[in-house]
Amino acid sequence: MIPLRDNIPSRITPIVNISAIVACTIVFLWQLSLGEHGFQSIAYSLGVVPATLLRDARLPPDLYLVPPVATILTSMFLHGGWLHLIGNMLFLWIFGDNVEDAMGHVRFAIFYLVCGTVAALAQSLPNPESTVPMIGASGAISGVLGAYVLLYPRAQVLVLIPLGLFTQLVHLPAMVVLGIWFAMQLISSLLAAPGAGGVAFGAHVGGFVAGMLLVPLLKRRELALFGGARRNRF
Repeated sequence: MIPLRDNIPSRITPIVNISAIVACTIVFLWQLSLGEHGFQSIAYSLGVVPATLLRDARLPPDLYLVPPVATILTSMFLHGGWLHLIGNMLFLWIFGDNVEDAMGHVRFAIFYLVCGTVAALAQSLPNPESTVPMIGASGAISGVLGAYVLLYPRAQVLVLIPLGLFTQLVHLPAMVVLGIWFAMQLISSLLAAPGAGGVAFGAHVGGFVAGMLLVPLLKRRELALFGGARRNRF
């Protein structure tokens, strides 16, 4: 199920959301310019490695670029491949502008970074000895999705559903689209082997929950939760 667009117009230019998309894209192009070895090395240098963040593990000197705590921030702008980048940026493009509209630029920027931080800790704390680096904006974007589902649960989202050789376009409520997404992340997180590589499902769950908890504190006071939405037809 691939979301394509929603029907909630944004009243403001989402400069923080756009800046995050541009920054992630530029950083990814820089990663590619490093070559295969450099691409892999930078994940350890600027990604979150739980063992260095929470334990006394040390990176080799040639990989140590920033203090471990700073990798919580730097990891949010790295991605592991084109699909990783495009998938994250698609979700951020569709849902991030409305959340920024609901909060304003400064509070949205704070919200985005806090959700990314909570996501990194949610992935790291259950297995603090792990040496598998975590990279990507997925945790912060999961926070955006958690906020969106509380702000605009009845918004209509146009989604593409692959059906083998065929595809189907359908309109679904945001609470259904994002509810299914969260359920998949939660189940995958519970089934994932501790310390294994791959998708950081724990970060997705942590970011999503953080977004739901933070949105009542950071949204504009006059904007109601649970459907105080402006609607346009597709």
